[in-house]
Parts: sequence; C-alpha cells; structure tokens
Amino acid sequence: MATTPGPLYEWPWQHLGNLKYVLFVPFAIKATYANVFGGKDVDNWCLHILISTALRYLHGQVWMSLSRFYHVAGKYQIQQKGINFEQVDRESNWDDYLLLQAIISTMVHSFLPGFCNFPIWNGPGILILLLLHAGPTEFVYYWAHRLLHHHYLYNRYHSHHHASFVTEPVTGTVHPFAEHVLYTANFAIPLVGTWLLGGASMAMFYFYWLGFDFLNALGHCNWEVIPTWVFKAFPPLKYLVYTPTYHSLHHSQVHTNFSLFMPIYDYLGGTMDKNTDTLHETVRKGRSKKLDFVFLAHGTELLSTFHLPFGIPSFAAYPYEAKWYLWPLWPLTIPVMFALWIFGRPFVADSYSLEDKKTQTWVIPRFGFQYFLKSEKRRINRLIEEAILSAEADGAQVISLGALNKNEALNGGGTFFVRKHPNLKVRVVHGNTLTAAVILDKIPKDVTEIFLTGATSKLGRAIVLHLCRRRVRVLMLTTSRDRFESILHEAPVECRKYLVQVTKYQGGADCKTWVMGKWATPLEQSFAPTGTHFHQFVVPPLEPARKDCTYGTLAAMRLPKEMKGVRTCEMTMPRGVVHACHAGGLVHCLEGWDHHEVGAIDIERIDVTWQAALARGFLPVD
Repeated sequence: MATTPGPLYEWPWQHLGNLKYVLFVPFAIKATYANVFGGKDVDNWCLHILISTALRYLHGQVWMSLSRFYHVAGKYQIQQKGINFEQVDRESNWDDYLLLQAIISTMVHSFLPGFCNFPIWNGPGILILLLLHAGPTEFVYYWAHRLLHHHYLYNRYHSHHHASFVTEPVTGTVHPFAEHVLYTANFAIPLVGTWLLGGASMAMFYFYWLGFDFLNALGHCNWEVIPTWVFKAFPPLKYLVYTPTYHSLHHSQVHTNFSLFMPIYDYLGGTMDKNTDTLHETVRKGRSKKLDFVFLAHGTELLSTFHLPFGIPSFAAYPYEAKWYLWPLWPLTIPVMFALWIFGRPFVADSYSLEDKKTQTWVIPRFGFQYFLKSEKRRINRLIEEAILSAEADGAQVISLGALNKNEALNGGGTFFVRKHPNLKVRVVHGNTLTAAVILDKIPKDVTEIFLTGATSKLGRAIVLHLCRRRVRVLMLTTSRDRFESILHEAPVECRKYLVQVTKYQGGADCKTWVMGKWATPLEQSFAPTGTHFHQFVVPPLEPARKDCTYGTLAAMRLPKEMKGVRTCEMTMPRGVVHACHAGGLVHCLEGWDHHEVGAIDIERIDVTWQAALARGFLPVD
C-alpha cells in the first residue's frame, strides 16, 4: 500500500478477486463466434488479444521460474535480503495491467476510425515502432517517472511499487490503477503512431507487448543476466540497454536511474547512479557460496511439482492442496518425473536466513511413492549421500533430513551415511528429537493415560519412554511382544509398570487421548470413545472420521521473527510454519551442537532440544 493512497489508487476490479478473469469472457465469445460461426471480425482482433495475453502470462511464468531457480540465478543475485509473504500478496495481482491493456486497446480498435483491418506483418512498421518508443515514449516516461517521485505523488501512488526493495520479474507491473492508466497512454504512442504513419500490423502488438514485458522483467529479475564483456565490446550499448543491476539501484537508492529501458535519458538528465558500472562488475564476478544449513526435502505427489518456489508463485505461497484447476496440468508432471528420475540431482529449492546463518532447502528429485519401491532404495540413498557431501563441500554445518529421506527402512534414520563417512564435518540430523518434544508438549500435563499406535517406531519409542517417566500410563498398540519388551527394558525399573501392551484398537476404548503414529481407518478410529482427541505424527495425517472427536495437526513450529526470505509454505504447513524436524535441524545449527542426530532418539536430549528451540524464538503451533 502507498503511504496515503490517492484517487484511482485501487483497480476497478480489485474486490472481484479471481472473478476478474470473467472480463476475458467477451473476448472468448467474440473470437469463437468469428472463427467458428463466421461472425464479423475481419482482423480477428479478439483472438489475437487472447493469444497475445496468453503468451504474456507464459512469459511472466518463465521469468519467475528462472529468477527463483537458484542454479540459474543464485550466483548472480543482486539483492540477497529475500522477500516476504506481504510482498508476494501485494504482487499477486501483477497481471491487472494485462486486463487493462486488453480492454483499452480493444476500445481504441472499436471506436477509433481506421484502427482495424491490420495486415499480419509490416517490416518497416516495426522499425517505426522502435523509433517511436526510443524517442517520445522513453522521454515521456523518464520525466513522468521523476514526477512520480515528488513526495506528493510518491506517497499517494508510486511508493506502492517501491515497497518491493528486493524485486522479482513481476514487480515491474505492480502499480496503482492511476499509474497504469498513465503508462498505458504513454505506451500507446508507438502503436498509434505507427498506425498513423502507415506501418501498422498485428505483429506490432505481439512484438511491442512481449518485447516490453521482456525488458520490464529483465530489469526487475534481481539477477544480473548481462555479462560485462557485452558493454566492453560495444560501449554505446550502455546508453541504449539497461541491466538488472542498473534498475536495482533505482529501488535501493530511489532517486537515481529513472529511465524506462534506455539509460541515455539518465545520462542526459544527470540522474545516473555513479555506482552503476561498479555494481554490475561486482555482481557478475559471482556471489560466494556461504552456507550454514540445509534442509533436505523431496517431492510428495506429482502435483507438488507446482508448489516449488519456482513453480507457480501464488500457489506456493499457500499451504499445499491439489487444487482442481491444477489437474489439467497433471499430464505435464509425467515427463518431469521421468526426466528427474533419469537426470535429476539434488537441487536448491529456496534460500533464506536466520540470525547470521545462511540456510537453504534442497530437494531430492523423487516423489513420495518412489520411496516405497525396492528398486529405488539404492538410487535414493545415493542421491541423499550426494546432497550430504555437496552440503559439506559448500561449508554447511548441518544437513537435516526431511520426511522419507530419514526413513528407518531406507537408511536407518541417517545412520547409514554417518557410518559410511565417519569423518563427515557436516552434522547429519533427522530432527526427530524436536518432533518428539512437540508431540509431548501437546499432550496435556494432567493426562494420566494415552493410547499409542506406532508405539515401537522411532518416535513412538521416544514418546513411550518420556511419558512413563512422567508417570503416564501408555497403552502401546503392537502385536510384537519382542519389540514391546525391548522398549520396556529401556525404561527405568520403577516406570515399567506404566507400559502396557495392547494388540487391538479396542484396547483404547476407555482412553480419550489417542496418539497416532500409524494410519487408522474409520473403523479403527470408531473404537475411540466420544470426546477423544487424536494427536498424530502419522504421514499423511489421518482423515477425520469422527465428528464427535477432535484431531490434532502434525508436529510443527512457527519460525522466529528473525527468519528472513520465507516466501513459500512448506507443503501443507501454514505460512511461517515448518515441520518440527526442519525446526530441529535449525536449532541444531544455531546451537552449534557437534553431534550427529541419527538413528534412535536420545531421550535425554528431548527436553534440552525443546528448551533450546523456545530460547531461539521457535513457537509451538496450536
């Protein structure tokens, strides 16, 4: 928001939400009528509007994906502070200008006599178009832009755009309505001027609109694309083409580098930032790979591909859910899955920082179901091992294994890697010590009895041994007498009487506190008494089958306020919340603990880890 929004600040369709896309329906109707039923639309205007707009959407998505893909943009990133959800929300309506330009250009096409019946191509007209942009449009924009930085207009309009200190490709189109009306009028000069000079064609709209979008995204992408040798080989280019670092200085310094795409106007106006060339050269040398912490995740279902930070930004900014409008894209995930299976290597999904620690999320290029294929076990472990060694090479102190990457059947909760590489400098962490602490914290202190499924699993064992010390009676659901007795003999002698083996769900019929570490069908849930609360650490979470009972969420923690650069949700977690194992790895790194956290959970460290997490600003999630 601007400091004091002025008249025409809001867009006319702002309160419609996603219903604004209904405004494209008349174009679709007209195009269908003209091309299917032979209606009158000589130059097929509405069809071209739809096609060009679709290409502009695709163009915007490609730029966003590239700029968020660390292996492409990370080395030459300009600003490294990161963005937050506030900016993501503010820029979610980046496409409003597409609607505006489609509507206004169609009005001109309909009501300006002769502005119709264009040929497909006119070569000389494209040259005229370029000259009109370089002259009147760039000149008018430069002075209009400087005027918008006058405190009166800046506070009412342009500060909305400058709220994005660290820019993304779509930032360049995020302005109040009044500003975009001004810009649209200015950017119409080359189009209408070319028509008046007899060079109009349908191609000029595609060329100008897509070319404009390309340069706009280039300037706001926050990674330096253009090598320094380009300007050394062709010195005049520095007056004709701007760079991402050039425009980045406008967002950081505010009162320099006002030009649209051609720096010559800043040179002539005396507003070129003196650090422009130095910043360009510095960024192109490449950023250092300082790294402290890695959280190693993996894909879940195939549609989760689009939930990656470089997938669909507006989708990734909310908890993951397989939305209906994504199902048409499902076939695209099949070739992606096979490509990742054949060529995939661990990759960086996102970067952020906490205190003085540089942290990243990496992804193993495998989906959930692949972890249960025996043929994939060796390959997945090899990929995890590659990630661990790469993290160590990059200087990471801790790598935390997320979800199935620490599966006991796969690698013994990380034990396999520590034994294979006894001299690892990077600490391998499964984070389940904090997961256990979160689950235990959710169990009310006055509870005297619980019913526990998954009782002999890694987390189940830790919960059992901790609760029996609290004199809580634990009904352990397991059919294995050996596994039950193994845990029983780990408990202090005086606490063993609190551990009871049960072999059927009916064993919990009189207990209102169920802790679920294993999937339970609706029938199995039906044995719980009315009013039962289902705590759970089973993945995926239980499907609620009882309206007379309540269901807890998976173990998670809210990130400290000091965490910077968080712009996506961690799968189904709410904004600013991560799985407890992720938080556990971060705590391990912040505390500087020197031990690997693999294999069985050390019961003695549960309370220590919990207190450390709270002291570092992590908060439990209700």
